[in-house]
Amino acid sequence: MNRRALLLALIVGLLGAFLLVLYQRRFEAEASGGPKVKLLMAVKPIERGKIITDELVATREVPQAYVEDRAIKEVEKAKVLGLRVGNTVQANQTLMWTDLITASEDRRDLSDIVQPGNRAVTIKTSREDSSVALIRPGNYVDVIAVMSQSQQSETRAAAVLLQRVLVLATGLDTSSDTSPAEKNGVSTDRDNLLTLSLTLPEAQLLAAAQEKGRITVALRNAEDQRTIDRIPDYNTQLLFNRDGRDPVGSRNYTPPRPTRLPEGQ
Repeated sequence: MNRRALLLALIVGLLGAFLLVLYQRRFEAEASGGPKVKLLMAVKPIERGKIITDELVATREVPQAYVEDRAIKEVEKAKVLGLRVGNTVQANQTLMWTDLITASEDRRDLSDIVQPGNRAVTIKTSREDSSVALIRPGNYVDVIAVMSQSQQSETRAAAVLLQRVLVLATGLDTSSDTSPAEKNGVSTDRDNLLTLSLTLPEAQLLAAAQEKGRITVALRNAEDQRTIDRIPDYNTQLLFNRDGRDPVGSRNYTPPRPTRLPEGQ
C-alpha cells in the first residue's frame, strides 16, 4: 500500500513538474512576443527605383507579436527579387510590401503588391469625406459603414466593419512618396477611391455593406496594433434629446435630471 501511495505521489509530482515547465515556456513565449518570424531587411540603403538583389537583403528574426502585416517574410524572398523599390529603404530597415510600390510614372500592376492571401478591394467614399485626400498608400484605416436601419425609417446607424486595414492605393496612385501637395489640385471621382488589402471574408462583408449604405474610413497610426472588440453601432437618434431638437454635446443640450426617490427609500 505504501509503495502504491509513493508511486502515485511520484507520478503526480512528475506531472506537476511537467505542467509547470509547459506553463513557464508558454509564459516566456508570450512575454517575448511569441515565436520568431524571419523577415527580410536591407543590409544597406536601397535607393528609390533600384532593383532588389540578393546582395541587398538579409534575414532578421522578429517576435510574431511585433510583425506588421505588410512585412515581407523570408519565404517570400523569391517574389521580390528583381522588383524595384518605390521608397528609399534605409539600412537595417525591414522590407515592406508597400516599399515595392513604384512611382506613378513607372507603376506596376496592382496584383503585384497585394499581400499573399489577401485581395485588393476598391471602395468609393463620398465627396464630402475630405479626409480621404490626406490618406496615402501604406497607411492604415478603420472602415465604417453608415446604413439605414430599414427602408421605411430615416434613422441611420454607423457600424465599425473593419479595423487596421492596409491601403494599397488612393485613386490610381500606388506610390506612398506622392504627397497631397504634389497633386494637381483638381478633384475628380478618382480622388474618392481607396484600394484596401482584405481577406476574402472581409471583402464579402464590405461588398454587402456597400449595397446597404455609405462607406467612410478613419485614418490611424501605423504603429498602433490595437483593435477594439464589440463596438456597438451608433444610432443617429442618440445624437438628439428626447424632444429631437438639441444634439448631444451642443450648448443647448441639457442631460435628463436624475430621478429623486422619496425620503427613507
